[in-house]
Amino acid sequence: MKYKLIHRTTYEYQVFVNGYHSLACLCPKTTPTQLCSAFTLTITPTPAELVQRTDFFGNTIHYFSIQQPHKELHVVAESIVENLPAPPPLQGKPSVSCAEARRLLEVDQNLRNELLQFMLPSPFIHWEKEIQAFAKDSFPENRPLFEAVQHLCARIFREFEFMPDATTIHTPILSVLKDRKGVCQDFSHVALAAIRSMGFAARYVSGYLETKPPPGAKKLQGSDASHAWISAYVPGLGWCDFDPTNNVIPGLRHITTAWGRDYSDVPPLKGILFSSGKQKLKVAVDVLPLEGE
Repeated sequence: MKYKLIHRTTYEYQVFVNGYHSLACLCPKTTPTQLCSAFTLTITPTPAELVQRTDFFGNTIHYFSIQQPHKELHVVAESIVENLPAPPPLQGKPSVSCAEARRLLEVDQNLRNELLQFMLPSPFIHWEKEIQAFAKDSFPENRPLFEAVQHLCARIFREFEFMPDATTIHTPILSVLKDRKGVCQDFSHVALAAIRSMGFAARYVSGYLETKPPPGAKKLQGSDASHAWISAYVPGLGWCDFDPTNNVIPGLRHITTAWGRDYSDVPPLKGILFSSGKQKLKVAVDVLPLEGE
């Protein structure tokens, strides 16, 4: 599958902003199964400085600063991405049990050191006894770890209701667990906390998912959205992606932008502005299949 991605972000400010510094995490990754062949970032007003770098997690980040007073900020990221077919993660490979995976992480100190940042609490990921109790049913010692994560994601899909206005990005994980409502970021954070509470490594994945309109209906411009899912480390298989919001193994319609410990490592835009007024934010995303290419 080949796609053109357009991610438009608009900020409207009540009073003039006299200075703005921001980090943009909008460039899709290139991996063995995904190729980002083109990327452009258009910012209005024109930034005084625009610098590309690679962050600690290997994501492409753009730093920019705007020095001129402005009441609107427009950031448009356009990408061409091709997703390549990948064999099923378990094809011809056994999945170690939870007990075996836990022992491997205890014995292989180099592996543990490599994964430790994805096993510990992070700004949005922490767990109490309620999270551990929720996770425990999915991770019996004799169950293959891959199947255990699948089981956890299936439970989140069945038991939680997708409700965009029920939470914000700062809603505590325990509140999401209690109310059983939220969006993809919430469900991914719950899954990460559950997996880490069991002693395993898992990371947050940000990106996009191609959505399809109902039969006979035309896809509306800007109707797609950013998406989030998780990746768990399974010894012998490596990093394996799971989408708890849709209860699927991410495939050709999932497009990866970045990964980190949680959402705080990979927001599309985060910055510092010098202003005393309120602001309005509008985001529109298009994931457009390029037919016949």
